[in-house]
Amino acid sequence: MKLLLATTSEHKVNEIRLILCGLGLDLLSLDQIAPVAAPLEIGSTFEENARLKASVYREATGYPSLADDSGLEVDALGGSPGVFSSRFAPTDAERIARVLRKLEHLSGSADRSRRRARFVCSVCLDWGGSVTRATGTVEGEIALEPSGCSGFGYDPIFYYPPLGKTFGEMSEGEKNQISHRARALHKLRAELVRVRIAGSRLPGGGPDPEDR
Repeated sequence: MKLLLATTSEHKVNEIRLILCGLGLDLLSLDQIAPVAAPLEIGSTFEENARLKASVYREATGYPSLADDSGLEVDALGGSPGVFSSRFAPTDAERIARVLRKLEHLSGSADRSRRRARFVCSVCLDWGGSVTRATGTVEGEIALEPSGCSGFGYDPIFYYPPLGKTFGEMSEGEKNQISHRARALHKLRAELVRVRIAGSRLPGGGPDPEDR
């Protein structure tokens, strides 16, 4: 059963492949299909953007499509950067620096609770006949400075108290056990197994694109 991972992020593709390993799905990345214009992420929520991307790629390719939208919410910034996480600045380093600058006034030990934050991930599986959604979150706080070189995005400044380290300091295995993306995808596992069992025929009765 072929399933398209509808994301342009190589980092996300690698994470999803690891999290979904063992389900017996043939996970396709966008570089394995004919080019499709990426949709504008105009939704006001992570769920809306995930639904939009899954739908666009499903309709354009005929493959069941799995899309996600994710980001960082910082309480002291009113939930910002939120859905604008990837557009908060041009690069990961600049995005991290901007968040830290905005929290410079909260650098004392008594301010730790005010640096609370969370990663949020909404995933959407569009396989023609139906759409399934799930959301995962992981709570933490913004570190005073970046630490660790693993992961991507805001990982080096997202401190996870239960393990006493940032996401940037975690191994792939550690992160994929507790991350927002892992939690969202685990909620979809039953549906993904059902898709696999359904075989190469889509639930709406349409053929697999390679059969056309």
